Amino acid sequence: MKSAAAFAIVACLVMISVEGQRGSVKRCLCQGQGQNMIRLQRIEKVEVHPAGPSCDNVEIIVTLKNNAGQKCLNPESNFAQNYIKKAVQKR
Repeated sequence: MKSAAAFAIVACLVMISVEGQRGSVKRCLCQGQGQNMIRLQRIEKVEVHPAGPSCDNVEIIVTLKNNAGQKCLNPESNFAQNYIKKAVQKR
């Protein structure tokens, strides 16, 4: 009887430990810092993803024209900050 109770306690502790570790996995869209600049003529769309529970970083994802794919833009670069500032002023 004591071994069954001890097993149940250990099983509960393991489940609590595993549950606590699940939140530590980060799923950022951008790997690394990203590019500091992209030619304006190549940009089709810009998406800004704020920091949140799934990723601690602000991410700026640029979709390129002519199905050239997506690139990550470094949010700390002067280009990105000026681009966002101008976009906000236009609104």
